[in-house]
Amino acid sequence: MTSRYKDKDAGVVLAFNGQWISWTHTVVAYMAFLSALIVGSALHYHKIVQNEWFGYPDEWFPSVSATIGDRYPERSFFMLFIAITSGPRFALVGLWYLLTAKPGRVLPKAIAISGLVRTLTCGGWTYITSTDDHDWHDILMISYIVFTIPWTTGCIALSPPNAKAIKYRKYLAGGFFGTLVPLVYFFIQHKVHRVAGAYTIYAFFEWSLILFDVAFDAVTALDFDTFEVVVRDVKGVSKGVNTSSVPTAVLEKEKERATAGVYSVGFNLGDALDIAADVYHGFVFWSILTSLGVVVWFFPLWYMGISGFEAFVMSTVSPLLLGIKPLRSLVVRNQRITHLLSLSGLIAYLVTDPVVRLATVGFGVWMGCLAWAATLSSDSVHPARLEARILAWIIGFLMSTVAKFAWYTNNPIWPIMHAENGGWNGTGLLLAVLAVIRFTRKAPLQSSNATEKTSGSAVLSACSIGGLFFALHSLLSDTSTMILWVWDGYPIRGPISNVNGWYTIAAMTAGIVLGVYKPGLMITRTAYGVGCLGAAVLTCYQQWFGYYGALVLTVYLMAISVPLIGNAAKKSPAMTFGLGFLIYNFLVLFHVWVVAYAFVPGGPLVREHTDWIMITMMLMIGAGVFDLISQDAKSGTITRLNKTAADRRRPAGHRKYHLGALGLLNIFFLCANFLRLHTTAEYKPYNADDRLFTAGIWTIHFSLDNDMWSSEYRMRDLIKEMEIDVIGLLESDLQRIIMGNRDTTQFLAEDLGMYVDYGPGPNKHTWGAALLSKFPILNSTHHLLPSPVGELAPAIHATLDVYGELVDVFVFHSGQEEDPEDRRLQSEYLAKLMGSSPRPSILLSYLVTKPLEGNYNTYVSETSGMHDVDPTDWDRWCEYILYKGLRRTGYARVSRHTITDTELQVAKFVVPDSTKEDTAKTVWGAKKEQREKNVTEADVPEGWRFPAIFRGEGVRGHRYHVFDEPRYYNY
Repeated sequence: MTSRYKDKDAGVVLAFNGQWISWTHTVVAYMAFLSALIVGSALHYHKIVQNEWFGYPDEWFPSVSATIGDRYPERSFFMLFIAITSGPRFALVGLWYLLTAKPGRVLPKAIAISGLVRTLTCGGWTYITSTDDHDWHDILMISYIVFTIPWTTGCIALSPPNAKAIKYRKYLAGGFFGTLVPLVYFFIQHKVHRVAGAYTIYAFFEWSLILFDVAFDAVTALDFDTFEVVVRDVKGVSKGVNTSSVPTAVLEKEKERATAGVYSVGFNLGDALDIAADVYHGFVFWSILTSLGVVVWFFPLWYMGISGFEAFVMSTVSPLLLGIKPLRSLVVRNQRITHLLSLSGLIAYLVTDPVVRLATVGFGVWMGCLAWAATLSSDSVHPARLEARILAWIIGFLMSTVAKFAWYTNNPIWPIMHAENGGWNGTGLLLAVLAVIRFTRKAPLQSSNATEKTSGSAVLSACSIGGLFFALHSLLSDTSTMILWVWDGYPIRGPISNVNGWYTIAAMTAGIVLGVYKPGLMITRTAYGVGCLGAAVLTCYQQWFGYYGALVLTVYLMAISVPLIGNAAKKSPAMTFGLGFLIYNFLVLFHVWVVAYAFVPGGPLVREHTDWIMITMMLMIGAGVFDLISQDAKSGTITRLNKTAADRRRPAGHRKYHLGALGLLNIFFLCANFLRLHTTAEYKPYNADDRLFTAGIWTIHFSLDNDMWSSEYRMRDLIKEMEIDVIGLLESDLQRIIMGNRDTTQFLAEDLGMYVDYGPGPNKHTWGAALLSKFPILNSTHHLLPSPVGELAPAIHATLDVYGELVDVFVFHSGQEEDPEDRRLQSEYLAKLMGSSPRPSILLSYLVTKPLEGNYNTYVSETSGMHDVDPTDWDRWCEYILYKGLRRTGYARVSRHTITDTELQVAKFVVPDSTKEDTAKTVWGAKKEQREKNVTEADVPEGWRFPAIFRGEGVRGHRYHVFDEPRYYNY
């Protein structure tokens, strides 16, 4: 093909138009995928539509991964054409850079780099198939999607003035990203809910992604016709000439709208680093603040009541010192020092003594609250800078919530974390120091001569800060908190923590955007009423409807954060933040008292009144909203309109970086979500061949070990090595501020491959009961047993599918020793509940009674039909395992070491086969004296025996004790 243009260089032998690179890439890429689909469907149709759960005819269209990676020769067709595609692909990225590069512009270089990385990761996930290495295939696939975001938005932002190309890019990018939502939904339907046919629908969306993705790059053909290869700009477009009939200003407006204005202002690396440092420093503040309750809680746990260390919750009231003008001036002028001192909360993980560690964290919180209040007050005279600080604080909060999801509800830089249990403390501390240095590099805007806003009420503003911070901390510091509020057991009728958590993050993100761009909309009585309605629905309803209320409340809380904090920053920081944090502290204590009423003075007055807490919280926030509305009314219409016009003129270049941070955090969350769903262990019992299962009961002491470290990893190891198939966990509800808003069951269930029922939620005012099972949970109901005086006693009644037989499991935590009437009523209730089940059953419990005495004889009775797993075990007081209709084969007690204050008890059972009449008759007709007959380990099959590693001295401080070895029974 000869050139259409005269060439001054006589040495040019071949020249062709640049658009052919785009068309070559498009045709060969489509051939790679479509040839594999055609060949695969012709040769291996039934095999490539088969997935882990279903096959033809339930599933009738293959996924991309199954088509290109599982079979020969379709895999070879695909790899041949995709290799040919690589040349045009790299050339396409290079030509795009040459087309868009302008002197002094950084964005074209950044987009070119993202395009190159995107191309390399594409080669990674296409050549490393899910069959070859599932993890690396997924990692490279996720990376490809992540780098597609800056590539597509950047290409739109850098598009030459070509109306048709801009229009196609907008539509194709919208189609690509819009397809991701149903794609994830149907993948979850397939992977988690095992819905027949869901994978076929997922496959259609997966193929649509391929079509949209390749088509988006094909649009470059409309721009590359300005190039001739060897490359010369033959039309001058790369010099900024507009060859379109549409005015450049109109096209630029279209590009800005399509990219949400993210690229409308020139990219500046320094500004981006500033925002990254600010957000990370906000993340550090929230990490330290949310860790305080956990380390304080450690002490009343061991004292079983008020310990005195609870006074450290008042560490947040340090902004009261800013009421002293010389001290305020000193703090404002030395912000870097105060912010650096706040990092002591991160250094605390190096302190082994729990008391000193608590004091270190308390000091970090004290300095952090003081430093942030001073910074916000100092920057309040500059609207854009104040907004940037507020967004750093709020987006840092969202970052802490995202990080907790990625680390199974633990924050990786908390002082209860270290390398042995998944902590990233050292890395987090290093980044925090760098972030503080950059965060404080700008001089304060005001110090001792602070100009404070005189209009409005500082007291009302303080109330709003207290209510707002409590709302954020108690409800939104973990994505699973409100999901567990509305959880009511199996079958699943509502959201699931590890599947639907992103909905909370999306709502938080939407709220932040609304608060920045539509603050006037949020500062209205209508918006406040909607927020109150969401709080009421969350409090009063369960399942999806309750969660919808939670999402409404989430959007409102995040949106109103921006104007409320901005209003507080313009008044006396001693009053708004000092008094505000004091109110926050009282709400935290109120929040504890409703469940800890049996341990604190005056506790019965607020017993089980979460509704009172929610009302108080919204009233406090409403006080700040009222203050803003009053100020707006007093300012008058003309002033308000002028203010609006001024806001429109306000430079807000930082917003695009904050939007970018929000986008990256959402992407990180979705990547973590994807990896968590793909790394779940196999749901398979340990001794399926013998129809045997091992059941256990363990009081886990809120997942804090005796040395104040988070204990999930150590718990996981013991449960796995004991080969436990079904386990009841007690003192397991961690969804409160004082316990860190955690959920140990998520980590254990996903790592061990077990189904989980969290039990009565955090709004049911119990200390928690949870069930984990290798067997499917078909149905479960939650019970709050009679407790007229003492603490509430939670119970789970679940029906499992155990080797095809229905087996009922009861998990129960009785009331305290100090309340005998409560325990009597609870024993009668539970005996009737267990007796109502005609199925084989086991009870995994904490009974607070001596063997063969008192309430024991109500639990083990004709009413319940239950038998003690070993009536000769005299050394029990709390934990008991009871059973009926099962073949008991073994029982053991395993020492806890320092994980908790209670041992692990386990028992082995064989499930009768209902199809074999003789076995059933033998089991059901067993006599008491036969049930109590022991045998030696040599008399039972090898698969029935307990692991030998815990004999003698055991491992890691865990060993068989009391009997020194497991007990076995004749059946």
